[in-house]
Order: sequence, then structure tokens, then C-alpha cells
Amino acid sequence: MKDSILILSGGMDSTTLLYDYRERIALAISFDYGSNHNGREIPFAEYHCQQLGIEHITIPLAFMSKYFKSSLLEGSDAIPEGHYAEDNMKSTVVPFRNGIMLAIAAGMAESRGLKYVMMANHGGDHTIYPDCRPEFVKAMSEATRTGTYPGIEILAPYTNITKGDIARRGKELGIDYSKTWSCYKGGEHHCGKCGTCVERKEALADAGIEDLTIYDD
Repeated sequence: MKDSILILSGGMDSTTLLYDYRERIALAISFDYGSNHNGREIPFAEYHCQQLGIEHITIPLAFMSKYFKSSLLEGSDAIPEGHYAEDNMKSTVVPFRNGIMLAIAAGMAESRGLKYVMMANHGGDHTIYPDCRPEFVKAMSEATRTGTYPGIEILAPYTNITKGDIARRGKELGIDYSKTWSCYKGGEHHCGKCGTCVERKEALADAGIEDLTIYDD
């Protein structure tokens, strides 16, 4: 039954969720909020939706790049290198990004007569990103449930698993991860050094997937 909207970036996690729950997803939404890498990842979101015959739209959120502060919005040179466990990675937080996107998606779901909004946060996000943590998902779902007539709920099935677990699921589903984008710098190729590139490498290796990503490092 098609009862859900998916927030789809074009990265590994949300692309896996797209394939994993394709029987339920009526619409996938990407958000162009002016990050360094939006222009690299959104075409992959469009590609996978076309492959599955799922409607896809991109919603512009230009105000975020104008008014919000984050290294993701300040050009590739501002992106720190290293592992997500390092404190400098907090500069990549876009304040309340998921809250804003989930609120919009909940309004879209109510407008379309759908019941759920899906997001692809995972256990590795919890340290750095407050709006990926289980308590946030629970609170936001309660807000959308009580703030909409049909009681829209947020589904986040990957919240308590690792990116390696997600990659293993993607391997089972036959997903071509070379047609996804991770790098926060948004260059021609993945830089191989920023937190999300390092995490991508580790997840693919953990799942035993040949990494066909082109890296600059």
C-alpha cells in the first residue's frame, strides 16, 4: 500500500530506504537548501526514482543558505576532514535541518492523503546531529501526529542500526552505490577525506561491497 513520503537526498542511506520500502513510497522529496553537494546528490535521487517508477520532486529551501550557519553552506574549503567522531565535524550541522524538512514533508503527506513520512537517519548520526537522534524522531513524530488531522507519523527504521548494516541491506537489494553521492565538498569526485567520505568507505568495506567510488585522495 502506498502510504508514505520519503525524504530522499541521493545518498547511500535514503537510497537504500527507497529500495527497501518501495512498495509503500508514493512520493520522494529532495530538498535543495544550498549545500555544497545538493547539485551532486539530487540527480541520483531523481535517477533511482525513475528506475523504480516513484514520483520525485525537489523543493527549494534557499532561505537556509542565506540565513543559517554551517560549513555545508559555506563552500568546499570550509568542510573539515577526518572522522565523524572528531569534534570539528559539528561544523557540518545545518541547524534543525531535519525538523524543517520533516515539517514540510508532513504537510505534503496530509495534502496527499498519506499517513507516514520516512527518513533515513542511522545510529552513526547520533553523536554529531541532534535532529537524527531517537528522542528527536519520537518527539517530532508526536508533533506531526498531533498537529495533523490524519495523524501523520514519522518512520525512521534505520535509527538504531549502523551505516554498515544499511550497506549490507543495500547489497541484498542489489543497489549500485556508485550511483549515490556522499561527499560534503561537492566537487567533481568524492574528496575521500571528509567525514561522510570516510564513513562511506568504512560502510562499503564493512558490507563487503567493492567500492567503485572515484575519490580524489
